[in-house]
Amino acid sequence: MEQTRELIAIYNIEIIMGLLVAFFVLLALYLIAEIRISRLKERYNELVRGSDGINIEELLVKNGYEIEEVREHISTLDREIDSLQTKMTFAIQKVGFIRYNAFADMGSELSFSIAILDNFLNGFILTSIYGRDQSTCYAKPIKNGKSVYPLSTEEMQAIDRALKGESYQNSL
Repeated sequence: MEQTRELIAIYNIEIIMGLLVAFFVLLALYLIAEIRISRLKERYNELVRGSDGINIEELLVKNGYEIEEVREHISTLDREIDSLQTKMTFAIQKVGFIRYNAFADMGSELSFSIAILDNFLNGFILTSIYGRDQSTCYAKPIKNGKSVYPLSTEEMQAIDRALKGESYQNSL
């Protein structure tokens, strides 16, 4: 301890000068840091305030809520699309149509058969037979692409066209 006191007593001016230099260096570093912080604060305040006086923070929060609403809306639309796709499988999706002459002495192919089916090949076939004295129209149910009632050649062709996606062709 004695030696430390003697050393301080001998070099007290150098120690004080060194401390003063260190103090001024620290003071300069502190001032530089304060200037940088104040510039950052100004830039942050400009960013938050925005160029039109709009608060960016409020705008970001508002956009966050709007994005959440859009996500909920998209989720609702996805559920509705799934529901519609399920319903669409039961809607008319396949149609086959054929015109023909039911009787040899008739012209203009005024008789027809039309097959109307859903995605599961369920539906009906509507046939109209045109004759000189009378016209007859009847329907037969179709389940899984087949009917429990006997089908005419034209009715089978109409079902075949519906299955192949050929909605209309004149018979030969």
